[in-house]
Amino acid sequence: MGVFKIEGGIRLKGEVIPQGAKNEALQILCAVLLTPEKVTINNIPDIIDVNKLIAILEHLGVKIQRNGKGSITFQADEVNIDYLETEAFKKEGGSLRGSIMIVGPLLARFGKGYIPKPGGDKIGRRRLDTHFEGFINLGAKFRYNREDHFYGVEQTEEGLKGADMLLDEASVTGTANIVMTAVLAKGITTIYNAACEPYLQQLCKMLNSMGAKITGVGSNLLTIEGVTSLNGCTHRILPDMIEIGSWIGLAAMTRSEITIKDVSWENLGLIPSTFRKLGITLEKRGDDIYIPEHKDGYQIKTDIDGSILTVADAPWPGFTPDLLSIVLVVATQAKGDLLIHQKMFESRLFFVDKLIDMGAKILLCDPHRAVVMGHNFQSQLKATTMSSPDIRAGISLLIAALSAKGTSTIQNSEQIDRGYERIDERLRALGAKIVRED
Repeated sequence: MGVFKIEGGIRLKGEVIPQGAKNEALQILCAVLLTPEKVTINNIPDIIDVNKLIAILEHLGVKIQRNGKGSITFQADEVNIDYLETEAFKKEGGSLRGSIMIVGPLLARFGKGYIPKPGGDKIGRRRLDTHFEGFINLGAKFRYNREDHFYGVEQTEEGLKGADMLLDEASVTGTANIVMTAVLAKGITTIYNAACEPYLQQLCKMLNSMGAKITGVGSNLLTIEGVTSLNGCTHRILPDMIEIGSWIGLAAMTRSEITIKDVSWENLGLIPSTFRKLGITLEKRGDDIYIPEHKDGYQIKTDIDGSILTVADAPWPGFTPDLLSIVLVVATQAKGDLLIHQKMFESRLFFVDKLIDMGAKILLCDPHRAVVMGHNFQSQLKATTMSSPDIRAGISLLIAALSAKGTSTIQNSEQIDRGYERIDERLRALGAKIVRED
């Protein structure tokens, strides 16, 4: 188990370049299975979850050519579909939630797809029903082995046929899986209540560049006219908006002057305005974000009627749930109070006990809501030893440790490595005192 040791209370300074988007990468990498031709992906983040998926593709027989940092060419012309039924795959696929998105492409191109119950963050129950109901609507036959927790879908003799469907939830991975299946189904598919996150838009744009016929991209109604085959392409992954939000929070909490380069402003949605509601100053400089040193702290705004500000998550274009933990930790040193309402998952706020141990004033109302009473930097958080429960809570605890008085220890640092590329090296480049111990 890896460990980070962090000496807090140091102001940082410099520039950071955000990594490629983890959530986009997991979708895009699965899409390479849809064609036997070469697909080159650029700006791939070098993080544990993405590298696990690349390993699964390699074990499936996908040829991989590394072109340089963040650039890989894939060719799925000799896929070993039998690998899906091996014990090795059950172990590999079960350790990564993103592996669920190989099922759609495999079903569409090879007639069958299997997956063990996927792993990932322990942040509450996350259903797979949307994925499999979509496959069934397209004509696939579903089977589930309760003993092994093994899911499967197979084409019937009639093959896959387009269908009209209304998703019961705007699931990002569910929408991606259904889209990747429908592009090779016969006829026209419409998906209403589709997720429309920038990552999903990127997937649709990539598939269209491969010869797919998808319209409505960016809306919650997608129309897909099936084609018989797809070509290769070259695609560049967006910068990770979750990492960008994390750097904004880190800069404010440590009162550091930081510039985040090449952020793709048009794809950040509500992220900049939400941090501004916390009183954080951030400037748009070209396609960069500049956060000045907050020497006098930052003050949380109230609603128009003077009531406490609420920050809640929602499907895109709402505020992403992946940044609520960052907003929460940043609010601990703000002037004013904040209500955090985590609507989409039920266990993501349970890390607040660690912040309370550090001296933060937080009232956990229930599994979905927490009230934060900011210190206004009048009382510094105290260093402690803690363990990272998931990716986003882990980076929030790291931000808290960087602002705290004394030396903190974060155990289970692999959780942070799952979503943040070389985070310790990049922090040291800004002047942070952080070391990694195995």
